[in-house]
Amino acid sequence: MPRSLRILHRTEYKYDRKITLNPHKLMLRPRDGHDLWVDDAVLTIRPRAELRWYFDTFGNSIAEATFSEPTDSLFIESELLLRRYGSDVHARMEGDHVCPYPFVYSDEDARDLSPYVDLHNPQDAGVLDQWLAQHFTDRPGSAVPFLRSLSHTIHRVTGYSRREEMGTQTAGETIAKGLGTCRDFAFLFMEATRRFGFAARFVTGYLDSGAGPDAPVGGGATHAWADVFVPGEGWIEFDPTNRLTAGSALIRVATTRTPTQASPISGSYSGNGAVFLGLTVSVTVTNMD
Repeated sequence: MPRSLRILHRTEYKYDRKITLNPHKLMLRPRDGHDLWVDDAVLTIRPRAELRWYFDTFGNSIAEATFSEPTDSLFIESELLLRRYGSDVHARMEGDHVCPYPFVYSDEDARDLSPYVDLHNPQDAGVLDQWLAQHFTDRPGSAVPFLRSLSHTIHRVTGYSRREEMGTQTAGETIAKGLGTCRDFAFLFMEATRRFGFAARFVTGYLDSGAGPDAPVGGGATHAWADVFVPGEGWIEFDPTNRLTAGSALIRVATTRTPTQASPISGSYSGNGAVFLGLTVSVTVTNMD
């Protein structure tokens, strides 16, 4: 049975004087699929904006907001009502159909997936190989358990640290610091899987974190994880921050090849000496069942 969820994502930017907002790109509306159904999506923007909708190169739904009046603040609220369906990948992890590891993509899949297989930062190859040899020692002989073990290794070896600054650490930086955010762990996982020949992509969205001492980490803001393409199974979600595999708590908004392509809101402004005063973001996920 699906879970009915209400997601309220509010973002507000403040400036010390009136500015002119240049066009902003909003990546806030999920695309419907067999695992996620959007019943309603409402955008509230102040000051008023004209919206132009289109699909990007990855098939994500994008709204371009164009503004016509000066302002000293920008408020964007996205409200989603959706149904999230669970995956049966765990029930399919035994039997003759299970993808083994090592594996080889078919020629057709290899052509389509080639942009997702190569390291984004080739200079990190040596650091990654050394780190994997030292820490990733439990390597099952089928693909999904292999990837799940890698995800759990990142969770075990690195420490979570919330960071308000924009941007994502390279895999080498996260390994050196031993600390990172959800987006840092997702990117480290992606680069690590690519060293074993897997195709991986970045996912931005939300986390249904629930409540209690065992609640997943990353609620109250946007969340990030990774998809890996497994032959016979397709794209499967892995969240090393919370050791989740194909978890219904993960609510996808968009998928991209790199973290920098997955900003929920991006844009710029112009103003004579205007100073950016700060940004506030809040995300609430409510179970409506």
